[in-house]
Formats: sequence, structure tokens, C-alpha cells
Amino acid sequence: MEGHPLSEIQESNNWKKYEETKEQFIQVIAKNMSLYGITSSVGRLYGVLFFENDPMTLDDMRDALEMSKTSMSTGVRALSDMKMVESTFKKGIRKDLYKSEEDWYKSFTSLFGNRWRHHTETNIEEADEAIDELVKIRESTSSEELKGKIDFDIERLRYAQNYYKWLMKFIQVIESGEIFKLIPKNVNE
Repeated sequence: MEGHPLSEIQESNNWKKYEETKEQFIQVIAKNMSLYGITSSVGRLYGVLFFENDPMTLDDMRDALEMSKTSMSTGVRALSDMKMVESTFKKGIRKDLYKSEEDWYKSFTSLFGNRWRHHTETNIEEADEAIDELVKIRESTSSEELKGKIDFDIERLRYAQNYYKWLMKFIQVIESGEIFKLIPKNVNE
């Protein structure tokens, strides 16, 4: 039946397949967000915002995801802190509107930098404290065996410190955008 419009049943099936396809990708986004310490429900929220052409209110999000407004607010705040969602303004609408950040590269660099910087700084502090404590123990012991173990452990901790210092440089390369000189962004191919 070339040239004839599709039957209502065929159109209905097309719409259903369309929604299922989007939902599958939203599930993938939600699942992969755990890599960044984001719950799957917040990942689903991001996925819904990603596919939405127009900014959404918390009420819109609540209706789309069947979650509480409080959960939506918490999720939007978390996504906003990670620069994955931004608030926007639309004339005539008094409620807060949100849309997904269109630049995934920007989101990644911000999210990666924030998460890794925090953990790396913590690890550096812990290594420093462990070395300080081991030095005190070494100075107060007469056991050559314990001194030997402490010396070995201090060397291991210094190795860890060097790694963390390198990691901080790597994080800086990500946060500054220098990474894109080494690995350019893919544009629509």
C-alpha cells in the first residue's frame, strides 16, 4: 500500500516502540550513573530531562517518574551540583524550570574532577598522617624488626603519595579541559 498513510494500529505501535526505545536508553543512563556515585532514580531523572525538549518543573518530573516532589528536588539539586542539570527561565512561568546540560563533556569534567579530587585529597591526607604516626613509632621503639617493617611501610606510603600527586595532575588536566587537546571531543560524525 505504497503512498497510503499508516493505519492507526501501525502508528500506535510506532509510538509504543519509540517510547520503549527511549525508556531503554534512560535505563542505561540510570544504571551507568552509579559509576559517578549517583543513584539510579536520579539517573532516571537525568534521562527524562535529557530527552525532554522543554524545561521541566518539579511537578512535571514527579508526574513523569511517579516519584515524590521531595525526591525530585533532592535529585535536581544533586544533578545541579554536578553541573548535569541547570535551572532556566521561561517567560510567564513562575515555577523553577530545569533542563539537562547539553554538553556531556562539560558535565563529565566537572563530575570527574569533583569526585576524584575529593577522594584523592583524602587519600593524600591519610598517607601523610600514617607516615607521621609511623615515624613517631619508629623513634620510640628499640625493636630492629619493627623499625624494618616501618621503613618498608613508609616507602610504600611514599609510593602511594607519588601516585596521588600524579593523579592530582591528571585531575587538573581533566578539569582544565586540557584533556581535549590530547583526546579531542567527538562531534557529530
